[in-house]
Amino acid sequence: MSLRLEDIELIRRLKYRYWRCLDMGDIAGMRDVFTEDVKVDYIGGSYRWQMQGREKILESVAGSFNSNAVACHTGHHPEIDVLTDTTATGIWYLTDIFINLAEKVRTTGSALYRDKYVKAQGQWRIAESVYERLYEEVEPFTVPPKLTAHWLARVPPPGAKKNG
Repeated sequence: MSLRLEDIELIRRLKYRYWRCLDMGDIAGMRDVFTEDVKVDYIGGSYRWQMQGREKILESVAGSFNSNAVACHTGHHPEIDVLTDTTATGIWYLTDIFINLAEKVRTTGSALYRDKYVKAQGQWRIAESVYERLYEEVEPFTVPPKLTAHWLARVPPPGAKKNG
């Protein structure tokens, strides 16, 4: 087996950047993690989100990761296989929390991501990302959480003006 450790580390950093940019609502930062024709298919207990095309996906993410959201996505135990100089696959264990303040719902759970990566012009990007939930818990709440920090509420998305 020929391990391509540098490529594996670059793919790990790519996926970590994806989750960081997601939770911070950093749409500009997310643009570099996807290919233009990226496909996603995320299957939860209460939803299925399928989409194709980087700009369409980024627009949808921007609509969800805003001042009405609190999010924490972490990925663990990557199993990355570099297949060729320009293709790789990966399996990741996800644990996450998403609080929708507008709808007063907290979702927690875990899933297994199965990704495909391509390398172009020296940079790895996500070409396909799918997951299916291992478990999902959706809890409505009547009393809002007592947040002492809320990143998405304090930082306006690029190009937006903050109220006040």
